[in-house]
Amino acid sequence: MNGRPAPQRGRPHPAEAPTELLQPVHPAEDEPTEFIRAHRGSLGAPRYADPETERIEPPPDDPENEFDDEPEEDAPKPVRKASTGAVIVRSIGEAMVTLGIVVLLFVVYEVWVTDLMSAEKQEDVTVALDEQWQQPTVADPQRQQKFEFADGEGMAKLYIPALGEDYHFTVVEGTSVEDLETGPGHYKKSALPGQPGNFAVAGHRVGKGAPFNDLDLLNACDAMVVETQSTWYVYRMLPTTDDAKNWAAKSTNPHCAGVAPQTGEYARAVGRQIVTPAQSEVVAPVPGNPAAKTPAEQRQKMITLTTCHPKFSNRQRMILHGVLVREQAKNPADLAAVPAELRETG
Repeated sequence: MNGRPAPQRGRPHPAEAPTELLQPVHPAEDEPTEFIRAHRGSLGAPRYADPETERIEPPPDDPENEFDDEPEEDAPKPVRKASTGAVIVRSIGEAMVTLGIVVLLFVVYEVWVTDLMSAEKQEDVTVALDEQWQQPTVADPQRQQKFEFADGEGMAKLYIPALGEDYHFTVVEGTSVEDLETGPGHYKKSALPGQPGNFAVAGHRVGKGAPFNDLDLLNACDAMVVETQSTWYVYRMLPTTDDAKNWAAKSTNPHCAGVAPQTGEYARAVGRQIVTPAQSEVVAPVPGNPAAKTPAEQRQKMITLTTCHPKFSNRQRMILHGVLVREQAKNPADLAAVPAELRETG
């Protein structure tokens, strides 16, 4: 004996069992997976066998719920009833928005749409007046001059060079709403152009052609030229109250020849003033003094322009007064000849 224990015969010890005996039993390819479950206890769980697949629940904050086959519908949120105060505030807000839209549309209509409509009417009345003036004249222009006009009919043309060389409007007879939609309107009871007294004309300041929109830009001695069928009449704006305080210095302007602050019965006639709509005396034969005693044939030849003040309001009236400084008869042989004052700039 060599000291080694003798090998035992019979069943080998499990620790010395050959490794091939540890191989798992494979089911047939067509055998169901229950075979593995049924024999799992006896065969042991093979390390390379796939574990049973379990359903994975989607995370609670998964917005798309990708793993949910049948997503549940969101529960309807409870509708909170608006308070009475909130309803009132919302209703007032909606009413104010609607009112704002209406006001905006009205402004657009008054400022732009009526301008277009008045421009067409002004063109029509100007064409009609030109055709009338082109009729043959007689030897005495004063006899040919027309002194009576129908309401809304063109009767003269007004030019204000200081407002631009393209500033000119046909003046129509009358100051009704319809008349003033066509152009500046002549106060029917006032004097005619060039006659003793006060040739008074009204015009819109905003909308409906806005012929008198920029009267506030005129200064003392600026020309206001009126054209009739036979004659040009050149009026110039009188000094304002402030101008009169230092008229000696201002009167050196060549354009101011024949212009001076008014005195006596005409003292209330100034270049520009703001009055109320009720102060109709500004268009009297002697402006500002309807009780004047000056005989009609001795009255000064004046012009008065009236318009609303301030812009976009008819609360007051802006009044401009001017005095006639020169007349120029039209030359039938050269009708293109115009007064030099039309080339003046502001």
